Amino acid sequence: MDVRSQEPSLPEGRGGISDALVESLRGGGPPPDGRAVARADPFGEDLQLALYLCYELHYRGFAGVPDDREWDPELLRFRAALERPFLAALRDAAPRHARADEALDELLVEPAHPTDGTGVSRFLAEEGELWQLREYAAQRSLYHLKEADPHAWVLPRLWGRAKAGMAAVEFDEFGGGRADRVHARLFADLMTDLGLDPAYGRYVDVACAQTLALVNLMSLLGLHRSQRGALVGHFAAVEITSSPASRRLAKAMRRTGAGAAAEHFYTEHVEADAVHEQVVRHEVVAGLLVEEPHLDADVAFGVDATNHLEDALADRFLDAWRGGRSSLRAPG
Repeated sequence: MDVRSQEPSLPEGRGGISDALVESLRGGGPPPDGRAVARADPFGEDLQLALYLCYELHYRGFAGVPDDREWDPELLRFRAALERPFLAALRDAAPRHARADEALDELLVEPAHPTDGTGVSRFLAEEGELWQLREYAAQRSLYHLKEADPHAWVLPRLWGRAKAGMAAVEFDEFGGGRADRVHARLFADLMTDLGLDPAYGRYVDVACAQTLALVNLMSLLGLHRSQRGALVGHFAAVEITSSPASRRLAKAMRRTGAGAAAEHFYTEHVEADAVHEQVVRHEVVAGLLVEEPHLDADVAFGVDATNHLEDALADRFLDAWRGGRSSLRAPG
């Protein structure tokens, strides 16, 4: 396959900032003035899409956009202007734990997908319909089609137990050396079973701001060495909550007849992430804090920020579905 054909097309903008950025990327001109960011909602569609576009230049890029835009100094300054209010808003809005162990212990007591019937995975397992599973997969595809890629950025920034543990988990995420078992490949197969287009970036235009923010958090933490502790906290939150949620999502796929590949993606994560949870907590987190104990609060922030954004996305899904509406954004 031609590598260029794997680059997605630029999506449409969603307001002043993202419209101007799309025009800049298409035409090769300078990015928007960073001062315009001050008027934008840090969790809103306009800022989050602009940030997503900046980050995607570090992954597959976009068709027609030169590869060297990835390191365009003006574009990097503009990206920084987007990141500052997003991070500040997260620090204000997310719960605050002072220590990593406190934040992680709370995940085990009050997981991101709770057992009281209000979580997205429980809703889908017990009463979700096939169209809702398709929407869920379309939104989640913004991450799962590059699953584990944002976390790989942290590997050069770790050492000792933390690096070894992180590399072990990433090796599993990338299929243990087998291309057909790479988790991003398994998710593409899931999408095919659900009748969705598995092309990378295909559903950006219908992804809501909450989805964009969650995916952007991973890239922001991964691309900044200063955020290595928060990235480890984020990764720990994902792995600790993944196994029970995956069990419920496998049930949802089976109950609705979604297909063998759709069910397999989640059954694969039930066992794998139960093991990963232990490695991440006892080797990656613990190893990092032995070497760099001053990052304890950063790890806690990564957990808290992840939970906050997951809760916001869960609200988006459940508010829409319980009202009989689509959770997808209608492109302008």
